[in-house]
Amino acid sequence: MNKSDLIEIVATAAGLTKVQAKTAIDCYHETVAGALKEGKRVEILGFGSFSVTTREARTGRNPKTGEALTIKAKTVAKFKPGKALADNL
Repeated sequence: MNKSDLIEIVATAAGLTKVQAKTAIDCYHETVAGALKEGKRVEILGFGSFSVTTREARTGRNPKTGEALTIKAKTVAKFKPGKALADNL
């Protein structure tokens, strides 16, 4: 499923126009991204939680040459499915 598929499904299910559904989905994404950027955790009961974690620097290998290289530390978003979602998969 891509974003346009999601917009169409939400519009149909909620009785909205596609423009309204797109606005709602974009607002949701911006809100979650903004909270994560501030280091906050976003928890949606029954669905899951989004959080931010830091990956430590580590040594990796260039797959083409086999040469060792250092991979920098990085901040990444993480999603953990909630119990209700996990039980329905």
